[in-house]
Amino acid sequence: MALASPPTATRPFRVAVLGNPNAGKSTLFNALTGLSQKIGNYPGVTVERKAGTLTGSDAAIELIDLPGTYSLAAHSPDEMVAVDFVLGHIEGEARPDALLVVADASNLERNLYLVTQLLEADLPVLIALNMVDVAEARGIKIDATALAQRIGVPIVATRADRGRGLPELRVALGRLVATRSVPRPTIAYVEPAALTAGVAALASGAAPAFARALGRPLHRVELLRTLVDVDGHAEERLLKQFDRATLAALLEPARTAAGAMVPLSAIEAQGRYRWIKQLTAGCIERPATPLPNWTDRIDGVLTHRVIGTLVFAGAMLLLFQAIFRWATPAMEAIGSSFKWLASTISAELPEGALTSLLVDGAIGGVGAVVVFLPQILLLFLFLGLLEDCGYMARAAFLMDRLMTHVGLSGKSFIPMLSGFACAVPAVMATRVIEDRRDRLVTILVTPLMTCSARLPVYAILIAGFVPARRVFGVLELPALTLLALYALGIVTAMACAFVFKRTLLRGPPPPFVLELPSYKWPSPRMLAAQLLDRAKAFLQRAGTVILAMSLVIWAAGYFPRDAAMAAGFNAERAAIRAHPAGSGADAIELDAIALAAIDAREAALHLEQSALGRCGHAVEPLFAPLGWDWRITVAALAAFPAREVVVSTLGTVFSLGHGVDEGSTDLRDALASAQRTDGSPLFTLPVALSVMVFFALCCQCGATIATIRRETQSWKLAWFTFGYMTVLAWVGAFATFKVAGWFVA
Repeated sequence: MALASPPTATRPFRVAVLGNPNAGKSTLFNALTGLSQKIGNYPGVTVERKAGTLTGSDAAIELIDLPGTYSLAAHSPDEMVAVDFVLGHIEGEARPDALLVVADASNLERNLYLVTQLLEADLPVLIALNMVDVAEARGIKIDATALAQRIGVPIVATRADRGRGLPELRVALGRLVATRSVPRPTIAYVEPAALTAGVAALASGAAPAFARALGRPLHRVELLRTLVDVDGHAEERLLKQFDRATLAALLEPARTAAGAMVPLSAIEAQGRYRWIKQLTAGCIERPATPLPNWTDRIDGVLTHRVIGTLVFAGAMLLLFQAIFRWATPAMEAIGSSFKWLASTISAELPEGALTSLLVDGAIGGVGAVVVFLPQILLLFLFLGLLEDCGYMARAAFLMDRLMTHVGLSGKSFIPMLSGFACAVPAVMATRVIEDRRDRLVTILVTPLMTCSARLPVYAILIAGFVPARRVFGVLELPALTLLALYALGIVTAMACAFVFKRTLLRGPPPPFVLELPSYKWPSPRMLAAQLLDRAKAFLQRAGTVILAMSLVIWAAGYFPRDAAMAAGFNAERAAIRAHPAGSGADAIELDAIALAAIDAREAALHLEQSALGRCGHAVEPLFAPLGWDWRITVAALAAFPAREVVVSTLGTVFSLGHGVDEGSTDLRDALASAQRTDGSPLFTLPVALSVMVFFALCCQCGATIATIRRETQSWKLAWFTFGYMTVLAWVGAFATFKVAGWFVA
């Protein structure tokens, strides 16, 4: 058992902040630390670590915000971190000196379940009785003084979002530092006999073997969790040291000694709630008839099968309107800034590898991704608003009926929905899914959602090759094509989830248990802090992973350089400068156009002879069945770091230079007039549809691959995602090319 070393002048008193989800724990943590926090990850896991110094106190106290958990029976990665931190089992992390438990005053009995487990951890405990305003609105009165005497720990009533009770809580934390007193309940907990017998048998039987395997003794809390939580976190930890048959042989005698005819988890719950009833008797007063409250009235509308679904559809429509329309001015400003920076550097530096590295590799690669920061921030702003006000849980409840058909729960819907903006934050949003299989399946299929980065590809090809005619006299064919591409991603994601849940990640659908929190006004300060954190995380990735991949693709597209070919183009430029068309404005413009055309032809030939171009030629036979030639293949390969660069790559391949976008009529004309070696058109409607379907299903996003690896701690899963989606994309593009060819022919 890891013990906390005594606080010193160089190590402050460390307090772990715990509580049930939706109890206001993070809000209280932010208020106590003044948003001055250090954010990182715990060693070996992807769970975010937040630590901050307590403000407004003379004592040196560090607060650590642990993920929300209902009990120490851990199943999700977040819950596992909370349990391991309390017990001192996280490598490189000292055990906390005390525990600050945040409890929802309006649902106190349920919140005290976690408290009764933490009382057994042999650490000082302080309870923050939060959301007292909600309890008061429901007519609930709590005698915190009497309850504190019975539990044997101090209790402070708070309202974190308004700062109520925070001065008293700071004083109580300072007193906890001075006394270090462990809990001493005046009403003793009588543990069920079955649990006592089982833990005793485990301690005398298997515990020595467990201690030798783990290299440390096991705390009684850990022994209890190993006994009670079948397939839980404690048992999974031991499976890393023992094979399943050996572990079962060690655990079975203790579980048999318990002699229980019902699950031990049920016996534990009955025993603890019986104790909670004794602790709270006479300390909680409720009205004989529950008072009507706005939460119940609003839920009558928002969770209604028909009306609630319509409201949800309207909320999502507003979300997409914001992402695709409201973000446009900021995106254009960022794009213009990067273009200005690139043109400034190009003008100041001489032509050559260094200039190209900075302009095309670093600025072009990172700028193509950073331009989506406004969309990501708007997405998180809306999701944060919906989460903080309590609506997000209602949305998950509504969508659960749909998600169960593919083996997932309603909690998977929100991350998948987020994928329509960007797969990176969507994959990160899967952390709220407790079931490991559901979380991994959601991660694997979320990149199939049609993110905004695919839109430039759709825009240029739909505008250029899909006829602008009406279908059934109402729908326009281009709009119908775009809708079909979105539907393709959704249907494919659902189908893949259905398959994964029955093959690679086989398992029964987990029970969908979801707490519907009370509605409340979001805190603008907290929302701003969350957006700042998200922006930092996104920009860090853009400046590291995406930059590295962009430079690799740039190098492949720049080298090797043919000196003789470059000399020939320089001679053409010199001839034009030596013999200008004239001195008038029109003549100067003609010379500029001629020079730009030479630059574009040179860039196209250099790209064809580069390592990337040669690779495109080499794999051309693999993509020929899709109707592609080496030029389309090169554009697809160059788009691996970020799909957005495919349009600019096509501009280079077809001798238009770098300054083209999805609205470029010159690029549309160049694609329409491009020919194969036999003189036939390269781009036809079947080819255009084939390219769009490929981009709809392929995971051409290095940032997403890196995020999947980070969230799963597995490169295998990251590359499996890329692999299966590439195969899907090839098959889908092949089928589209063939079927469309039959109709067009």
